[in-house]
Amino acid sequence: MTTPPPSPVDPPGSGAGRPPRRRGPRRRKPAPEHAQQRSERTPDQQGRRPSGQRPASRGRSGRDDPARAAARRERATEIRRAVDLPPIVYPEQLPVSARRAEISDALRDHQVVVVAGETGSGKTTQIPKIALELGRGRAGQIGHTQPRRIAARSVAERINEELVGDAPLGGIVGYQVRFTDESSESTLVKVMTDGILLAQIQRDPMLWAYDTLIIDEAHERSLNIDFILGYLTRLLPQRPDLKVVITSATIDSARFARHFASADGEPAPVVEVSGRTYPVEIRYRPLSPDVEEGAPPTKKRASEDRDPMTAICEAVDELSAEGPGDILVFLSGEREIRDAEDALRSSLGVRVSDPRSPNAVELLPLYSRLSAAEQHRVFERHQNRRVVLSTNVAETSLTVPGIRYVIDPGTARISRYSKATKVQRLPIEPISQASANQRSGRCGRVADGIAIRLYSQDDFDARPLYTEPEILRTSLASVILQMIAVGVATTPEDIGDFPFVDPPDTRAVRDGVQLLTELGALGDGRLTDTGRALAQLPMDPRLARMIVEGGRRSVAREVMIIAAALSIQDPRERPVEEREKADLSHSRFTDPTSDLLTYLNLWHYLRDQQRDLSGSAFRRMCRSEHLNYLRIREWQDVVTQLRELAKPLGIVVNSPRSAQEGDGLQLEWDGDRIHVAILAGLLSQIGMQEATEVASQSKGRAQGRPDRRGRNEYLGARGARFAIFPGSGLARKPPAWVMAAELVETSRLWGRDVARIQPEWAEEVGAHLVKRTYSEPAWSTKQGAATAFEKVLLYGVPIVTQRRVLYAKVDPEHARELFVRHALVQGEWSTHHAFFHENRRLLAEAEGLEARARRRDLVVDDDTLFAFYDERVPDDIVSSRHFDQWWKSARRENPDLLTFTRELLVGEAGAIDESAFPSRWPQGDLRLPLTYQFEPGTEADGVTVHIPLSTLARLTPDGFGWMVPGLREELVTATIRSLPKPVRVQLVPAPDVARAVDAWMTEHTADWEDTVRAGDAAPSFREVFRRAVRELRDVDVPDDAFDDDRLPPHLRMTFRVVGDRGGVVDEGKDLLVLQRRLAAQTQQAVDDAVRTAVRAAMEEARKATPVVPAPTVDAAPQAPAPPAPAAVDVERTGLTTWPADLPELPEVVEVGRVRAYPSLVEEKQTVAVRALADESTVAEASRRGLRRLLLLDVGLATGRVTSRWTGTQALTLAASPYPSTEALVRDVQLAAIESLIASPPTSIRTLDAYTALRAAVRDRLEDTVFAVVTDLVAVLTAWRELDAEVRDRSSLALLATAQDVRAQAARLVHDGFVGETGADRLPHLARYLRAARHRLVKAADNPQRDADLAWQVQDVETLYDEVAAAQPHDPEVAAVRWMLEELRVSLFAQQLGTPVPVSTTRIRKALTRTSPGRI
Repeated sequence: MTTPPPSPVDPPGSGAGRPPRRRGPRRRKPAPEHAQQRSERTPDQQGRRPSGQRPASRGRSGRDDPARAAARRERATEIRRAVDLPPIVYPEQLPVSARRAEISDALRDHQVVVVAGETGSGKTTQIPKIALELGRGRAGQIGHTQPRRIAARSVAERINEELVGDAPLGGIVGYQVRFTDESSESTLVKVMTDGILLAQIQRDPMLWAYDTLIIDEAHERSLNIDFILGYLTRLLPQRPDLKVVITSATIDSARFARHFASADGEPAPVVEVSGRTYPVEIRYRPLSPDVEEGAPPTKKRASEDRDPMTAICEAVDELSAEGPGDILVFLSGEREIRDAEDALRSSLGVRVSDPRSPNAVELLPLYSRLSAAEQHRVFERHQNRRVVLSTNVAETSLTVPGIRYVIDPGTARISRYSKATKVQRLPIEPISQASANQRSGRCGRVADGIAIRLYSQDDFDARPLYTEPEILRTSLASVILQMIAVGVATTPEDIGDFPFVDPPDTRAVRDGVQLLTELGALGDGRLTDTGRALAQLPMDPRLARMIVEGGRRSVAREVMIIAAALSIQDPRERPVEEREKADLSHSRFTDPTSDLLTYLNLWHYLRDQQRDLSGSAFRRMCRSEHLNYLRIREWQDVVTQLRELAKPLGIVVNSPRSAQEGDGLQLEWDGDRIHVAILAGLLSQIGMQEATEVASQSKGRAQGRPDRRGRNEYLGARGARFAIFPGSGLARKPPAWVMAAELVETSRLWGRDVARIQPEWAEEVGAHLVKRTYSEPAWSTKQGAATAFEKVLLYGVPIVTQRRVLYAKVDPEHARELFVRHALVQGEWSTHHAFFHENRRLLAEAEGLEARARRRDLVVDDDTLFAFYDERVPDDIVSSRHFDQWWKSARRENPDLLTFTRELLVGEAGAIDESAFPSRWPQGDLRLPLTYQFEPGTEADGVTVHIPLSTLARLTPDGFGWMVPGLREELVTATIRSLPKPVRVQLVPAPDVARAVDAWMTEHTADWEDTVRAGDAAPSFREVFRRAVRELRDVDVPDDAFDDDRLPPHLRMTFRVVGDRGGVVDEGKDLLVLQRRLAAQTQQAVDDAVRTAVRAAMEEARKATPVVPAPTVDAAPQAPAPPAPAAVDVERTGLTTWPADLPELPEVVEVGRVRAYPSLVEEKQTVAVRALADESTVAEASRRGLRRLLLLDVGLATGRVTSRWTGTQALTLAASPYPSTEALVRDVQLAAIESLIASPPTSIRTLDAYTALRAAVRDRLEDTVFAVVTDLVAVLTAWRELDAEVRDRSSLALLATAQDVRAQAARLVHDGFVGETGADRLPHLARYLRAARHRLVKAADNPQRDADLAWQVQDVETLYDEVAAAQPHDPEVAAVRWMLEELRVSLFAQQLGTPVPVSTTRIRKALTRTSPGRI
């Protein structure tokens, strides 16, 4: 019988199995006692046996052959009958001795007897002797069950001592607990844990091995006891020879009597045995002072509340003053025992540390996991007062001698199963009144006793009378599994018919069935193969499921080690005084991804140490490294037992592999397979990390940084939320998905022993549990099928959120509709079928007609096309794969079955003049593709011209205003409506005027194609429109009346630039903007095209050159072959002089449609020859490239130039904005060289021309440089004076003026300004700077006048900036810049004069000439 907690050895709620805290309230779910079931096996199932024990001959799986079993029973009966029983003596001081005759008569005359007696009455040790005296124990053994191992061992020793004295156990009296069987074939009385009896029920349902069963401590109502009682209720009618004695404290003994009533309804006889022989004084000492009752004046406490440990210390002091006698303190578990021991050591001081001191005190812990020797200490004689710190084991199971006083904190750790979260909880709860009375009764055995309760009497009176039976507060999964496995129940529904003393809640049964279904143990209410395997493994079903899955995945050995670790108390200890040291020692084994792999690391470390060290050295190592030796031994015993039990299940346990060492003691494991196997048992204990919260900005944390505390939050099964326990190795960096071996609710729900997992594992292992939903069905062109988003939920946790799956498996009919509509009708399909591509071509033609005519009624709608395909395609065609298989045969019978016709698509309405909507746009020698879109409201609506990137620079905006002939009348109408109202009102009604203008244009202009091909050589649309309106209506339309932005988008050409591979690079309505934005990419495209063409030409020339064979004597002389055409690559880089292999630089290079303009181009330190894409950039590039090339070729050394400077010049030039003297000299020489180039730089295209120019420059360069330096000194002097003047002006009224002057000075004088300004313009800069200085002086007298004049300058400067941005390489625009500087002189310092007349009007006219469309 297996269930979740309590501990294998301590009662429910005792907490004795709870490990010490690790980084917080650390508790592991212990392997339940109810679940020690089969783990506490009989000798023939024991993996390890004490020396001298002979293993049984039969196998471990299945039941014996009936004949052989009967023969073996008969042989055992003969052996027992031959045993000589010594005279039986009953201690007269025990109350039960006085009632032995009554008990003997009841046992002789009835099949079931209930013996009710107080603690200490002797019923546990004397009833087996009464049964022996009646002759029981011969036909079968007398089975005597105890709820705890410590009780089984001590009871057996006591009975053996009373019967045979010093004879060892294993003779007349034996005992069996987990891993230890001290019994033999001659044993008449066998004391065992109830888990051992449960394990035997599975192998021996009729319990033939026993003729008498004594169920001791039945009042504890553990799950094991309740099942045994229910099972015996059914078994007794089939075994009339079997006698059953139920012993209980005087707690509700009538309930047991009624449960075992005879067939006529008469309850089983109850024999009452008195217990306490001395009165017990109850004192209440609550922790809160406001409810303290009856405390003596000397014991009055301070006003604040006490903590439990302080209260225990004070209670010990109070009882010590009462007289001699030992003190028994009840505590919840091992940790509380250690805390109390530490507190008492501190409180009692030398009385504990020195046994020879007066009033010395000995502290003794008592709990089930102590070694036998340590447990026996409480029964040994002693001189000093003892304080026994015990779990519930001393409440009923053991009678500790010499106890005069009891301290009862009134709490216990009670195992409870949460029906909401499906989690076993171990909360500390107040005990019942019955338990409190049991505890206080322990001090009235030898003399008058005193019991101090650390709570109030009101609190006691408010508590429940009895402890709730475990079956009503724990998981029933193990119970149900075992009941079905042993045949007690066939299906889960039969559980309700089982005669439990208290029937479990229906919901609890349902939860147990649900868990078994989760584990795959039940299918359709029947036990599966997996369930039968789980029933044979002695542990919690979850852990057993892990082992079964581990066997299937070849990791059984590793999983057994982990499962065994989870079934016991953690072998790692964290004593309070050395917690940090223990944590550091244990951290060596930590795996950052899995607490479970940490157990494997620890296991292998212990295995290696145990192999290398002696037994005593190994125990010392365990103590020094804070590892519990007893728990390690138990861990090893469980693993050994599991290996033996796994053999009949076909689980292969591989030999230990040599794990690769990672970091120190952290080894490399096949973690994925191990975790998948473990996940099979923890499917309802997975967790998905919730969305990370962003913490608000605080000290030490940057704003927006994820708050890690918010990350340790997980969504678990059925809406539960938990966090990784702080002591876990994963707590610092919580992974996205985890599984928790244990979910325990204390202050909150914690996940312990967690491991990182992948959600797809849960989907695989939990395939029988997941719920799948589908949403957003859609067509997938890539898969050629309809798909949908699949969401996979496991107990409400979305392990898959949005996964695309084939929709045909979910809804074939809808999937077919999506296939027909999207693949066949809408063409969202990649296929080779000829009909499909022909249909798409016909549809594109038809839709093209619609776009040209800007109508939506020409082509049939999608529903018509769907009906066409739906009629012809079979119903089972749901994807492209299915279609391909069908069409492969169908097309042989009717190739045109699925082919459209033009009549089907457009009918008679599709007759439009296609010549009015041409497919190509001509300009010069280019013919660019046109496409049409009928998409109102979008930017691309209307006509789009597709321009290859490499030809973008060759286009001009001229001609595109005409649009296409089919839209001209609509264009004229829209143009009229876009005119200003004074003009527009003269051209009404607009449609009639537009028709007339359109007719006039047709009559008086050239053909559309000739007009747009001519570009700027032909009149523009606006010019012809103005002439037509003037001719027809005598209306003059001014140039600035046109506004293209007011035209509908479809009447303005869209320019779409495409790359070499057809992808769209950019698009827009303004060609000039596109050309500027893509200038660099255009240049790169031209460079690539030229290089590619040159390589191709050179390769062609190489192939065309004939191979001349070697001459022979008789061979006639052959005429030489004509030379192949030479292919010259004009591009060069890294030039410092004209390249000798380039005698002439061509003006134009044409490669197909690409036209490029070779030119010298300035690079960082050298010069290159590039083929430029934009002809307008050639002049500027040639200017800068030629002067840089001459500087590199004939430039003067810096030292030579500076040697001619005077001291004053040197000082002035040292304050220049240039970063170094070398940079200054270099820029001065560039300006000087440019002034010496007489002819336009673009005319220097041959080596000879360059050579002549080089000689001329070299001869005059030095003098010219000196002249430029002289002018430069004057400029820098004026600049320095201006700067000083600006610094002196601190008035707020002159702030705007000073800022404008600073900006002007920065534009004039900066790094590189000499070369940019040029030698000819450089002298004027001094005048401009002096004018600015005069302005500052005048502005101080009249700031308003200065502001008015500045506004005039800023107005034309803004206009200039717009034009310069549009035409950056236009020399006429560059000249306007100097007109602006002259304008500043004329306005602010008229006395300095200007070389030419200048005004804002003149500047505007100049800008209009350079850019008539913008001004």
